[in-house]
Amino acid sequence: MKIHDLKPPAGSKTARRRVARGIAGKGGKTAGRGMKGQRARSKVKPGFEGGQTPIARRTPKAKGFKNPFRVEYVVVNLDTLETFDAGTEIDPGVLRSRGLVAKRGLVKILGRGQLTKALTVRAHAFSSAATSAIEAAGGRAEKLPLPFGDRRPPAKGNALTNR
Repeated sequence: MKIHDLKPPAGSKTARRRVARGIAGKGGKTAGRGMKGQRARSKVKPGFEGGQTPIARRTPKAKGFKNPFRVEYVVVNLDTLETFDAGTEIDPGVLRSRGLVAKRGLVKILGRGQLTKALTVRAHAFSSAATSAIEAAGGRAEKLPLPFGDRRPPAKGNALTNR
């Protein structure tokens, strides 16, 4: 068998129906458009929905979307941790009791500033600069488990409240 011997199976390819070519074939006279009315004539614009606001105008024009699964963190920098005494164990509860973070939300440590004391810091996330600075000062950076586990977070946002 050679490439010029190949052909599609019998019955899989059919000729395109040529409508409105007289009464001899299946698509004669009204050519599948019915009797009268707007759609029987040639004046219907593409996308016309009978006077209803078309979908192209109903959909919002703003680009992008708001990710309902975004994880937001309350951030604490190293210069804030510098105010604690050496050897202190810092976790989100300690930061909340001092008024350094809001009363809810996940805590992330970022690397702005210098850290000269050995601290044990527990948080939900660390930047790589913060982790290296804490360990260079002789401390430990311990990552807390996220409340939603290792899966994606629960969805939130306006798109879900309208259901």
